[in-house]
Amino acid sequence: MTFLEDATAMQGDLAELRKRLHGHPEIGLDLPRTQEAVLSALSGLPLEITTGTRTTSVTAVLRGGQREAADPKTVLIRGDMDALPVDEETGLDFASTNGAMHACGHDLHTTSLVGAAKLLCQHRDALKGDVVLMFQPGEEGFDGAGVMIDEGVLDAAGRRVDAAFGMHVFSSQLPSGVFTSRAGTVMSASHGLYVTVRGAGGHGSAPHRAKDPIAAAAAMITALQTMVTRTFDIFDPVVVTVGKFTGGTRRNIIPDTATFEATVRCYSEANSELLASSIRRAVEGVAASHGVDVEYRFDREYPTTVNTAAEVDFSADVVRNVLGEERYQDMPHPISASEDFSRVIAAVPGAFLGIGATPPGLDPDAAPMNHSPRADFDPAVLSDASAVYAGLAARRLDAFAEEVAS
Repeated sequence: MTFLEDATAMQGDLAELRKRLHGHPEIGLDLPRTQEAVLSALSGLPLEITTGTRTTSVTAVLRGGQREAADPKTVLIRGDMDALPVDEETGLDFASTNGAMHACGHDLHTTSLVGAAKLLCQHRDALKGDVVLMFQPGEEGFDGAGVMIDEGVLDAAGRRVDAAFGMHVFSSQLPSGVFTSRAGTVMSASHGLYVTVRGAGGHGSAPHRAKDPIAAAAAMITALQTMVTRTFDIFDPVVVTVGKFTGGTRRNIIPDTATFEATVRCYSEANSELLASSIRRAVEGVAASHGVDVEYRFDREYPTTVNTAAEVDFSADVVRNVLGEERYQDMPHPISASEDFSRVIAAVPGAFLGIGATPPGLDPDAAPMNHSPRADFDPAVLSDASAVYAGLAARRLDAFAEEVAS
């Protein structure tokens, strides 16, 4: 099975579907318009389709024509569908105007998975097992993968999938069309920190007669940064970034409360455990020294994304065979973004790949990055990603069949 020629022939249709999705992005677990577009694109294909009950997910199962009836092997390929609460500033003629944006490229993921579905259906008679196509809402902080796992996506074909693959496009950092991954930890765990400091308000001219929660909260933020450098091994890094700080109404009024929120990233389960106690010590210690009260919540969100070494090697071979030797490069170290696909490949062997999609003419090192309101992606990668998705599923089933035969 060679998928690239067929994928290239459908590039125009893929680009149009991507534009349709990009112009009407939706956030979270409830993506009715996106789900409708996916179901429409899959209409008429020989797929067993189910939709989620707690989310607008789409799960499609393709039964291969050469599957082993007694014990068919199954491969899952996944594309996430949700957008971000970002006002788009790309200037594209199909840009979103509804206050949401596909600033992380999930519209390309969804489109590429649709393309893979069509390619695999065209070659259904040659497939030596089953394929589960996982169209997932809610990756951006809503744990859509966890919801779909709870609803049975890993067993959608009637038995637990044997391998799983996912991809993510990048609007910068990588040249367009170059795939990358690594064995072991490929992406960090993600946690959320929410802190409320309660003091006693007063006049800004007499801070000694108040208990200033803003000064205490600022000291906590500094203490958290010191905690990172003095508690955690630099070779097992931790990142704490405060992205939201709220407090006060006017410059000469000391408020009663101040709040801040942070994203916390790490690369090991041991550090996830250590973070909980270290954060408590830092914020409670500063609160005591300032004479204020503190309430905080440390939410453990997505675990580290850990690739199976054998599946990474297999994925690299597929990319090289489908697209060419130069189209795959090893990722030198993990990246500090996080993914709920981590839950899938914690349950079954698999691999998560990155795809460069820097627009033509832009320097990958300087182009707006994912989540920027100016992030743009090269649509030319759609056919490549579709062909690789299909190749991963079909060739992994071939490999399973060879293992059984030997």
